[in-house]
Amino acid sequence: MLLTVEAAARRLSVSRATMFRLLKSGDIASVRIGQARRIPADALTAYVERLAAEQAPNHTAARMRGAA
Repeated sequence: MLLTVEAAARRLSVSRATMFRLLKSGDIASVRIGQARRIPADALTAYVERLAAEQAPNHTAARMRGAA
């Protein structure tokens, strides 16, 4: 499923401007269809999964520091 920039931003609860920054930086993949930019729903899932994976070790390390 392809989403508009606005719909993708709503799904992530971010602003339209933030979504465009994520697209420009390459953090979220998109495709162009004519003049329109669309974001595959899978690209949002992949982005959230990357964020979770990047943050998971930080939470584990913080818990270990608190236990020491």
